[in-house]
Amino acid sequence: MPYTLTRLGVVMAPEPGNEWEAEGVLNPASGRTPDGQLYLLPRLVAPGNVSRVGLAEIVVRDGVPVGVERRGVVLAPDAGWERGLNNAGVEDPRTTWVPSLGVHLMTYVAYGPLGPKPALAVSEDLRTWRRLGPLHFEYQADLDTDVNLFPNKDTVFFPEPVPGPDGELAYAMLHRPMWDLGWLRPGEGTHLPAGVTDDRPGIWVSYVSAAAAQRDLSALTHLHDHRQVAMSEYAFEELKIGAGPPPIRVDEGWLLIHHGVSGHIPPGWDPTTQQVRYGAGAMLLDPEDVARVIARTPEPILEPETDDERTGTVANVVFPTTIEEIDGVRFVFYGMADAKIGVARLDRIS
Repeated sequence: MPYTLTRLGVVMAPEPGNEWEAEGVLNPASGRTPDGQLYLLPRLVAPGNVSRVGLAEIVVRDGVPVGVERRGVVLAPDAGWERGLNNAGVEDPRTTWVPSLGVHLMTYVAYGPLGPKPALAVSEDLRTWRRLGPLHFEYQADLDTDVNLFPNKDTVFFPEPVPGPDGELAYAMLHRPMWDLGWLRPGEGTHLPAGVTDDRPGIWVSYVSAAAAQRDLSALTHLHDHRQVAMSEYAFEELKIGAGPPPIRVDEGWLLIHHGVSGHIPPGWDPTTQQVRYGAGAMLLDPEDVARVIARTPEPILEPETDDERTGTVANVVFPTTIEEIDGVRFVFYGMADAKIGVARLDRIS
């Protein structure tokens, strides 16, 4: 795996006195507006763990991102299905610019009445977003389950059509279903799909016909042909893994930066009770079959080392969520301890 990450520092931290950011800024998406300006779309966390998606113009100095200028909020938990009795949020956005569709696709986690569920919004300019709604996973008989029953996170689209299982071009989306329903119905336990023997959350892929999506963008919310891509294999990801930024096309295939989690997660959804360590790994996916991993890193390429990564809302977290290119150099933006946003340079080793 000829890629490395070199940390460069913090690019965004909570603004003093800004209530919307009182509990952290983290896990951003990103993109360029039609005029070419580069932006982050950070998750902003207000008291009560209520999340919104902001817009922040990236400040670049000598070719390196060094900070941001805030431009407001572009998505808030305004829809009823994004709010529960004691929770609300539009969380952890991932944006993919898809040239063949002419829009940015924002997958995000709607934290509604039944916990975290994936959703999709689209935009042409990063400022105005149109909800297409919750994602729906079509029934697949060979799995012997309904994927829609389960919480799901870490959803992100590939930037261009890829070959689908039927050989036709499709828009593929990575996601991470969680099979344990005990948090919602105590004692219900884990319900694994047919053929799945590992109950840890892992990376899956589902598809949408490219032709159907090009006719009607709402087709992107109806996914089919669900397939497992990767499960935990190494010590730094012993608890679970999930997709990070949108995959990028490289000579060897599709490069996916992912996160791996080790440590202990007690029952429930309160992240502050977790005793975990999040590291970043990488894998290469086959360009002819993105459900097939052709290489992956046995050790993390970035792990919590600095004070900003080791101390925060959730200690010991580096959580990569987006990659952008500036003057021919790729930069990975990542959440730091669920409190700040850092940046690292992505290099290829010759």
